[in-house]
Amino acid sequence: MDTLIPRQVIDDFLSEMEVTDLNRASIRQVLMTVWNAENVTGKEFIHLEMGMPGLPPSAIGVEAQKVALDRGVPSIYPDITGIADLRTQASRFVKAFLNTDIEAKHCTPTCGTMQGTFAAFMLCSQLCPERDTILYIDPGFPVQKMQASVLGLKKASFDLADNRGEKLRDTLEGFLSKGNICCIIYSNPNNPTWMCLTEGELQIIGEMATKYDTVIVEDLAYFTMDFRRDGLGIPWQPPYQATVSRYTDNYMMMLSASKIFSYAGERISVACISDKLYERSFEALRSRYGISRFGAAYAFVMLYTMSSGVTHSVQYAMAAMMKAAVDGKYNFREDIRLYERNTRRIKEIMLKNGFNITYDKDIDEPVGGGFFFTFGYNLPDGTPMEGGQLLHELLYYGVSGIVLSSTGSARQGLRGSSSYIREDQFAVLDERLRLFNEAHKF
Repeated sequence: MDTLIPRQVIDDFLSEMEVTDLNRASIRQVLMTVWNAENVTGKEFIHLEMGMPGLPPSAIGVEAQKVALDRGVPSIYPDITGIADLRTQASRFVKAFLNTDIEAKHCTPTCGTMQGTFAAFMLCSQLCPERDTILYIDPGFPVQKMQASVLGLKKASFDLADNRGEKLRDTLEGFLSKGNICCIIYSNPNNPTWMCLTEGELQIIGEMATKYDTVIVEDLAYFTMDFRRDGLGIPWQPPYQATVSRYTDNYMMMLSASKIFSYAGERISVACISDKLYERSFEALRSRYGISRFGAAYAFVMLYTMSSGVTHSVQYAMAAMMKAAVDGKYNFREDIRLYERNTRRIKEIMLKNGFNITYDKDIDEPVGGGFFFTFGYNLPDGTPMEGGQLLHELLYYGVSGIVLSSTGSARQGLRGSSSYIREDQFAVLDERLRLFNEAHKF
């Protein structure tokens, strides 16, 4: 059967980019391949590869940023630790939605969580010479592993799906007892599977972090997006977003504007560091930089050398959005529920056309719907199609994604995002997956 996209269009461009194995392709390389195919053929793809917000940016943020621009802040360098109002609102936000107390001076803006985690990895790896390895609770965001490679750090990982509940304690014990782990990173909800760590599991992580004096980097990019839990996202009242901050002092929380406020293009996040960890002194930092405190080194060394601070005007936008949310004037969670509805419809179409959900369980209940999901396809003999091959074949049918192996998963399949699909594309996706299934089921 003829494919929607000529095979040569896909294959020639992959060859030009020196991509010989899609299991090793980055998200951006996949996106470039798709863009090229769209330009050459004039056929629009169903974009499942990029976790790009599909909603308009928060009007509250846009207006606040406009005001700041009109006041002339672009001509003024921002404080490396962030403008005072942003630090204050971040502290209030953490208290209102997580019921966690963090002083305003311990909340530092970063150029997105990408920069926030990169700086965290760099700093944590310099606290103790023996600790040169980052532990990833996988599957996870592929670029965070690339960051470790860029820094020359070692990587260790395990699959969360196979280590739930009390089993998580034994697994962490096995890794941390070796004495080489400088920090642990995870996202919650999980990118890409959308599994959600429970309070009990976060307590285990916190207790083990304290026992082995290891820093937790908690990526909350998809804040309150466990849509199975009613009542999340209402300020100053339970239920609160699950967080490790209730169970250890060794944590950094990354709060990003990209998904919860649909403000991805302006690149801002806030690293909220526990009061005790921020003020804690490390002799290795003092010897190297003349600054011993963890939080001060994070801002005045790591972030300073990377960007000299976050774009001045967007800090006013972030402060305004956080303030409106905390004051009950901006229900951001209701805005982003569209992702849950989109994911549900996409999964229904996939199951209808012979695909399966690779990570379909969250302990003993179905995995929830949100920004990301995972999917695979079985060959006629029941064998799962290898992830790189599946992506390669789907590209011929005008559907994209990223391979699960790039997220640290051993399961065969792809990650998809429900954020960028339009209402008119659901029928198109249905037809393209039908054609794919017809071509591969015999």
